[in-house]
Amino acid sequence: MRREEVAARLDAAGLGSGRDGLAPPRRSDFDLLPDGRPAFANGRELKQAGVLVALVARAGGPTILLTQRTHHLKQHAGQIAFPGGGREPGDADILETALRETEEEVGLDRRHVEVLGRLEVYETTSAYAVTPVIGWVKPPLDLTVDPFEVEEAFEVPLAFVLDPANHKRETMFRDGLQRYYYVLPWQGYRIWGATAGMLVNLHDTLTGRPC
Repeated sequence: MRREEVAARLDAAGLGSGRDGLAPPRRSDFDLLPDGRPAFANGRELKQAGVLVALVARAGGPTILLTQRTHHLKQHAGQIAFPGGGREPGDADILETALRETEEEVGLDRRHVEVLGRLEVYETTSAYAVTPVIGWVKPPLDLTVDPFEVEEAFEVPLAFVLDPANHKRETMFRDGLQRYYYVLPWQGYRIWGATAGMLVNLHDTLTGRPC
């Protein structure tokens, strides 16, 4: 998929870079509950976060930049994530959050990121409302990861994410609920939880075919 196609499909979904505001949450960690229970019915206040879905313009087709978190972190240790994090008081908006956190975590200079749009807000069980910002990046990336937060950075082909055959569903019993969630296994990496949910949302937005 070329840059122009991605931009056109985001625009068609009302999520292009020229649109103001944020769409209502479309995805959450509770989406797959069999009773369709809405996310955070207990009324917890959600903290704002922004992540960068960096589409890297590789010769063989776009890839998506992901990170593996270090194993000593208090939250989501060792898990696969997009670069990004929580909004800070000095951030002008959630785009600023995503770009600033990406610079801090993997050293990707925001000047090399062309923002094409975003996905709908994704609500997590850890009480974050995450806005995924879609950016187009031309190599070389010249990354320098923060060794405290990031164990490694790697790329997954966009074509892999856009193939629904790679969207696996698994289940666990947690907090009194039988929960279902997505897993996208890629070359030994286990991409699951909120990251997988946002990747499935990316698939739905770019293909127009909900899983």
